[in-house]
Amino acid sequence: MALAIEGSGTGIWDRDVISGTIRYSAGWAEILGYARDEISARVEDSYGRVHPDDLAYVQATMQDHFEGRTSVYEVEHRLRCKDGSYKWVLSRGMVISRDEQGRAQRMVGTTADITSTHLMAERLRQTTNLVANLTNKIPGLIFESRRAPDGVARMTYVSSGIGEIFGLTAEDVAISTAAIHDRIHPDDRAMYHASLDASQRDLVSWQCIFRVDLPARGLCWRQIDARPARLPDGDTLWHGLVTDVTERMEMEQQLHDLARLDHLSGLANRRAFLERMEKTWSALMQERHDRVAVMMIDVDHFKSINDRYGHAAGDEVIRHVAAIMCSVLRSSDMTGRMGGEEFAVCLPGLGLEEAGRIGDRLRAEIAETQAWFEDIAISLTVSIGIAPMLPTDRNGEQVLARADKALYAAKQAGRNRLAFAENTD
Repeated sequence: MALAIEGSGTGIWDRDVISGTIRYSAGWAEILGYARDEISARVEDSYGRVHPDDLAYVQATMQDHFEGRTSVYEVEHRLRCKDGSYKWVLSRGMVISRDEQGRAQRMVGTTADITSTHLMAERLRQTTNLVANLTNKIPGLIFESRRAPDGVARMTYVSSGIGEIFGLTAEDVAISTAAIHDRIHPDDRAMYHASLDASQRDLVSWQCIFRVDLPARGLCWRQIDARPARLPDGDTLWHGLVTDVTERMEMEQQLHDLARLDHLSGLANRRAFLERMEKTWSALMQERHDRVAVMMIDVDHFKSINDRYGHAAGDEVIRHVAAIMCSVLRSSDMTGRMGGEEFAVCLPGLGLEEAGRIGDRLRAEIAETQAWFEDIAISLTVSIGIAPMLPTDRNGEQVLARADKALYAAKQAGRNRLAFAENTD
């Protein structure tokens, strides 16, 4: 047994507690670079080779074993070598003889060189710290997430960015990701889960942009990019990044809104108005609206205003009409500038009679006020054509054509008036 232990690079020691001496094997001395006869047998000398920072711990552990508080003695510590350097060792031992009062008399054990293991552990610790520091410095949340086939998921690693991204801690998601799901905007949850399910099912990249409602910041946009891998037990593991894309999404929304806005009037442009008309027509077809009326509005003699006062004055007239439309119409009504001096209004939930009353009020308000350009007061009137949206219409533009025809009739009848579409079949 001794030969086998020696051959493994482990040294043997035998301590006589009564006399205060220790005998070492040749292999033990070799660990520290000594020949066997160069090692003192005195216990005091053995403690002198222990690193000062480890000495109290080693002595306390030894004393606990002597007094029977532990079944074995086991401790990792540093020993000084012959050349003055230190090695990490693992010492194990056991009292094999006690007197009648239970006091330790003899103890034997082994010492193994674990320096390489400690160096490897230290390098691993440094690498782990480096990775953690890097991931914690990267904007956003770096994560590892594990999801079982039944959909139960947990975060097995998260960087410190989880606080900024979700307003949570690592402990909040270590057992379940439910805390994250609770913060996703209700309108985005179905889409979020559908994209996650598809990634798990097909092992495709998980990409998702969604909104979260954070206690400290309110509504924010988040983007997930992660790659999945199937584990032997059937779970799916993702490694990925969650970033804050609030600024980008808000900018995109602003650009989208600008592309749909008529900059002169501040109303929806022709394209945006027609898109909303199509949605209203679809709602009528699905019986979510029982009736819808549409107006076409045109500024009377607009060319004369431009010719007399200039195009800048004409622009002020357009803004003046748009402002009165916004003040008279309901918040649920849709308004748009169709081009030049022509405007359109969609009135969901109103029939021709109610639309006529609103149209006449709008016409009267414009006729009774003046648009100001510099110090010039410009009087103006509008003509209005009104038509109902019908279930038989093929699309939203068909009703606009009827309202436009009614508008032409109003102009033909003398302007500054409204007219209704004749054919409502």
